[in-house]
Amino acid sequence: MPSTEFRLLDLPDTRLYARIVGDASRPPLIVLHGGPGLDHTEFGTYLDGLADTVQLVILDQRAQGQSDRDVPQATWTLAQMAADVSSVARALNAGRYALLGHSYGAFVALQHAADFPGAAAATIACCGVGSARWLESIPTKLETFEPLALREQVRASWADEANVRTEADFARLMHEQMPWHFGDPLDPRIAEYEAHVEAMHPRYAPDVLRQFSVAGYGGIEVEDRLGAVTQPLLALAGRHDRTCPPEASELVAGRAPAGEVHVFEHSGHMPFVEQPDEFLSVVRDFLRRALD
Repeated sequence: MPSTEFRLLDLPDTRLYARIVGDASRPPLIVLHGGPGLDHTEFGTYLDGLADTVQLVILDQRAQGQSDRDVPQATWTLAQMAADVSSVARALNAGRYALLGHSYGAFVALQHAADFPGAAAATIACCGVGSARWLESIPTKLETFEPLALREQVRASWADEANVRTEADFARLMHEQMPWHFGDPLDPRIAEYEAHVEAMHPRYAPDVLRQFSVAGYGGIEVEDRLGAVTQPLLALAGRHDRTCPPEASELVAGRAPAGEVHVFEHSGHMPFVEQPDEFLSVVRDFLRRALD
């Protein structure tokens, strides 16, 4: 088993908590969770197999998880969280590093690639989009989501994000929404995944979710800037992702000069849970080529 430690990393105006897995002699892979408002436990131990190639640095992003919460709300922005990635690399004394973000974390990873082209040696955007316009189709997709009871559950849960106040409220919303994020909304692995994450004692950030839910989840708009991204960029997608469709990832890969795409044919929004072996294989292969 790879070694694991937990550390608070000093940034110019805050500290970010990280679960660090693997050998420090390997280049770091900075990993960004989704949400917003989740934390490093979103990934459980599903990514730990990558420690044979990189040192995993799985962050709690700004004002989330066990990172410092006493930072001004004005800094809770997509641009600032992207800038934080470069600050984390400096805190790690990392000459070369790779970056992987999932869902909202993919928004941050793409923002970082656009704002700081070439800063990361490689970027992986998993189940993300380069423009908020892709999210506009979600209400239409919800109208055909089955079974009906889950459709109404997800609809009510999303509406309640603007009112979330406690960590218990946040946990309830995530449970209610999880069927939407799997290709099969009745997948028995949903319960397994939730139990796995719960055992790691997540710390949710309801204030962050509440702010972003009424502000377009950060308003990602970088598609027209991806042509300036110089590093290898891998866009990952689930064929049955109802939130961030594979077409969005295909466009991202097509716009980046060194872009490539991989679609997990039997996954929704959670391919590292739904197709874990293929996920690790694809990411490992990309990182070995990009960091060689």
